[in-house]
Amino acid sequence: MTRTPSAQTPSHPTGGLGPAVVLATGTFAVGTDAFVVTGFLPAMAADLGVSTAAAGQSLTLFAITYAILAPLLTSLTAQLPRRTLLAGALLLLGLANIGTALAPNLGLLLLTRVLAAAGAALYTPNAGSVAGMLVRPDLRGRAFALVITGLTVATAIGVPLGLLASQWLGWRSAISLVALLALAASLGVRLSLPAVPGASSSAPLRHRLSVLRLPSVRAILPLTWLGMAASYVPYVYSVGILGELQVPPAGLAFMLFLYGAGAVIGVSLSGWATDRSTPARVLAVTYIVMALSLAGLAWMAVAGRPMPWLIGLCMLAWGGSSWSQTPPQQHRLFEASHEHAMLLVALNASGIYVGIGLGTLIGGLTIAFGGQAPLIVGTVIALGALVFLRTTRRAFGPAAATS
Repeated sequence: MTRTPSAQTPSHPTGGLGPAVVLATGTFAVGTDAFVVTGFLPAMAADLGVSTAAAGQSLTLFAITYAILAPLLTSLTAQLPRRTLLAGALLLLGLANIGTALAPNLGLLLLTRVLAAAGAALYTPNAGSVAGMLVRPDLRGRAFALVITGLTVATAIGVPLGLLASQWLGWRSAISLVALLALAASLGVRLSLPAVPGASSSAPLRHRLSVLRLPSVRAILPLTWLGMAASYVPYVYSVGILGELQVPPAGLAFMLFLYGAGAVIGVSLSGWATDRSTPARVLAVTYIVMALSLAGLAWMAVAGRPMPWLIGLCMLAWGGSSWSQTPPQQHRLFEASHEHAMLLVALNASGIYVGIGLGTLIGGLTIAFGGQAPLIVGTVIALGALVFLRTTRRAFGPAAATS
């Protein structure tokens, strides 16, 4: 069967990493928007006259909307020029945040969070796939890593920045600054990114989703759910877990900083290693490191023998392994089907939020048994991801193993 030529699969990508750097500014805006709210959630709830739990629905709604819309919007906008699409997505994100800053009640605020999630769902997966198109094949892993670095940096500093900004300026001013960041990133993408046409032909969503029947794709996507779930089973409760490990309040911020620093280091090393080795090998190392770091924290919690240096090392490794999954996963999906690369990267981005939601749910069910319980469950799921990786490599052959 002859494949329809598409701008989504350039024949001779020769560019360096410059476009990926530009695109990373956009993912930083998206990540800041997603994580910054956590820092001023109590202040926002008090201002709106609702409980913190009710205001927290904005975070849940954002994640659900993102997970649903990422593959749908990517398919529906496949023919749009990529630069226009990416700049427009960040523009929508910025305008939605202005709406959030002006929202007089919770109902309107939730509506603006849905719009913000739509902008994020349009931007992040398309930014990753465009980065993969514009660079040489030997730089593709590092390009994916650069784009994801925007998210990981936001993960590391978004919550404390949100807390400080809300304390100094108020939460509405803080979210306005996020809006300005998104609008500035939109302008940067529009002025700096080279023109990339959209797909030359359109197809119904059912036809596009038929790519899920490819054995290599079925071997890849579930790993995103498993890996992110393993990491996020204990993550939401990390402050309480660190408290059980006798980390003093003054040391909590430092331990969480180590997690964020590990995320930034991990995603960078992962992109480099993906280009030098095979994505499947990088993932295997990732799941082993994740299991060891969570198991180390669990052992100290069960044995009642916390060691600050080991806690810090485990936090660094935990953060690194959490976010080092994405570059090799995106690389595998890109190679599994160049024709449907954007849709597959969108499905992977959706899968990240599915995994986060699943992990958070499991964590909530296990935390009642003590801080060691989510850590043990996370360790088991990480080992399960490693087994799944090994099994699917054998089951689906070279395509799953090396792509």
